[in-house]
Amino acid sequence: MLSVVTGGNGFVGASLVRALLDRGDRVRVVDKRTTESLVGLDVEQMQIDVRDADSLEKAFAGADTVFHLAAVISIVGDPTGEVQSINVDGPRNAGRAALTCGVKRFVHCSSVHAFDLEYCGPELTETAVRATGLHAPAYDRSKNAGESQVRAAIVQGLDAVIVNPSGIIGPNDYEPSRLGELLVQMRDRTLPVNIRGAFDFVDVRDVVAGMLAAERSGRTGENYLLSGHRLSMHEVAELAEKITGVEGPRISMPISIITGLAPLFLRLTPEGETPLITPDSVHALRYSPSICHQKASKELGYSARPLFETIRDTYAWFEELMPGRD
Repeated sequence: MLSVVTGGNGFVGASLVRALLDRGDRVRVVDKRTTESLVGLDVEQMQIDVRDADSLEKAFAGADTVFHLAAVISIVGDPTGEVQSINVDGPRNAGRAALTCGVKRFVHCSSVHAFDLEYCGPELTETAVRATGLHAPAYDRSKNAGESQVRAAIVQGLDAVIVNPSGIIGPNDYEPSRLGELLVQMRDRTLPVNIRGAFDFVDVRDVVAGMLAAERSGRTGENYLLSGHRLSMHEVAELAEKITGVEGPRISMPISIITGLAPLFLRLTPEGETPLITPDSVHALRYSPSICHQKASKELGYSARPLFETIRDTYAWFEELMPGRD
């Protein structure tokens, strides 16, 4: 069986590639970049931008399943237009190429941010209102619009299913991701303050298991929330301290104050760098509903491991990749 993974050099993609190899698939990675995350693995790599529709048809030739993960995660809006072009045009091109190539199954990895976190109510389910208004961050709107492109391909006959993970953390985080960097900063005592906000965090290994289950058992055209556990940032810091023995930030700032300061943090950040605190990242912490994965549990057999286990394993992996500084 040939499985194609777009964005396979990314955090989630590299974990998915390993799982596919473990089950005996031939794997073709389609990504515009290469990273150290796949070094030594027996995979075929094609350096392709998902905005190049013709190249995607070549990349999907002979594929049984396509996992579309290629995306841009942004907490700074869309200043260059890349968020829109990759997160919306990419799924459109991938869906059309999959149809042309006769792909048997298409799994689109979206995000809980495709839903309107501000207006979905205290609990988010798959029927919640979508992120469409200008009050929603550009990234959130792009993930919803990308799903619409996949649904257009479904209408044309594509057998596709959509998964929506929450905030993903876990081992094999090579770059690291922004959440991974947050854990590193907590370990290295470089996080000056914490924020009195919350979000739902999920283990990358559980997300991968959920995607494989969706490929196998998900109903065509359906969304499945792949969430974990909703924790405050204070609770995350407590878990990090318990595991590393490093005391967390003593100052915890109210979300209302951080909301006002976030634009200033963004303006003062040197060009080419992205601060952890921006208006978009604060939006996610301020509007953080309980995210229900009951549908995924019932239909896919999905489950989420304790977050303590996730953070413990993440720190163990980081210790090998980037040992803590004294």
